[in-house]
Amino acid sequence: MSEPTIFIVDDDEAVRDSLEFLLSASGYTTEGWSSPVEFLDRASARPLGPGCLLLDVRMPEMDGLTLLGRLRDYGVALPVVIMTGHGDVPLAVRAMKAGASDFVEKPFSQETITSAVSAALKRPAADNAGARAAKACLQRLTQREQEVMKLLINGLSNKEVAIDLGISPRTVEIHRARVMEKTGTRSLPELVRLGITAGLEAGS
Repeated sequence: MSEPTIFIVDDDEAVRDSLEFLLSASGYTTEGWSSPVEFLDRASARPLGPGCLLLDVRMPEMDGLTLLGRLRDYGVALPVVIMTGHGDVPLAVRAMKAGASDFVEKPFSQETITSAVSAALKRPAADNAGARAAKACLQRLTQREQEVMKLLINGLSNKEVAIDLGISPRTVEIHRARVMEKTGTRSLPELVRLGITAGLEAGS
């Protein structure tokens, strides 16, 4: 089997070059694309082979979520890691529900991106066990903590969660800290990944 290739689709040349340098230094073969449309043409013309796709969520020609959908329509099953700014968390969550493996918030460290790539490459074999473990993890939460988590992983701020649930922002902060502690997550992307893996959906 050929070595996996890490495809990077980002219209920001500086980000693209930095990722290619970091991942190449970690031993990965990389291929950078500035245009999501051109990458889609490439993917539809011939098989991409094994690997992983690092995909920016906001690009002028086509956003990451649209590209992800088109790739799935063409039968491209590469694991996808969405790259997003903090304000794009709701879109990144939608992308994960549409089949992306993970998302990372910019700016990210070399350790963060290499860990995300490594996990994405291993994801298919671990999906079932991961879902069982995630569901077991959420059973440690109280009903209120699960309600807070549902809203957080759908991109609501602490203030918005407080308004939705009729509680104070400070109470939301306390619940959020307890959720992070009980689930062993250290960041919002980790919490989102856990929730989606467990099949946790937003409340009405």
